[in-house]
Amino acid sequence: MELKAILVEDEANSREILRNYLKKYCPEVVLVGEASSIKEGLILIENNKLDLVFLDVEMPFGNAFDLLEQVPERTFETVFVTAYNQYAMDALNHHAAYYLMKPINIDELIKAVDFVKEIKEKEERILDKILVPNIARVEGKITLPQQDGFQVLNVTDILYCKADDNYTEIYLENKKIVVSKTLKYFEEALSSFSFARIHKSYLVNVNEIVKYRKGKGGSVVISSGKELLVSASKKKDLLSYF
Repeated sequence: MELKAILVEDEANSREILRNYLKKYCPEVVLVGEASSIKEGLILIENNKLDLVFLDVEMPFGNAFDLLEQVPERTFETVFVTAYNQYAMDALNHHAAYYLMKPINIDELIKAVDFVKEIKEKEERILDKILVPNIARVEGKITLPQQDGFQVLNVTDILYCKADDNYTEIYLENKKIVVSKTLKYFEEALSSFSFARIHKSYLVNVNEIVKYRKGKGGSVVISSGKELLVSASKKKDLLSYF
């Protein structure tokens, strides 16, 4: 699969190194442009349909996060390339697909490109299709602890679960139940059923997903019409269900 990409990096030497590495080790990446500033990068993003953006963090007159904030609806994946490891959490929060440290390790670069390619291939296969998970709908029950005892619930009735600090909101078709357990607790309790952790805030019943949409990390629409964000770090695992 061909990946259309750009480099956004203020240092000419760094651009040359990455360009040469991509040409030699990642021939599926087709560079359609290079930028040395946020302004130039935005122009390239607006004028091209991109699959991948290699983005340096530290640049004159701003940084990578300033650029991404100006592209709220994006369908490309982002690979951060930086000499500073303190930006890893910010990169994760901005739905980065991969985080490369300078000097660039060739094996890590290849892994980053392969990671993005796999995501893009799966996205193309499932877009505009009726989603049918490659897993069986497993019947079962789960016990929900409550102040006055407990409630027994069919797991197939759960649409999704949402984190709320040390509580979890469990959404059914016409009802919400709040339980004083963390989302991690329910992720483990429902691990043998068809539930996927798609975001730090969401655990979703995969059988209730009816549509996938591209985006920063993407999003899914479930049977109730609710749209839930998918984090970049969870996207690959989610797409593997389909």
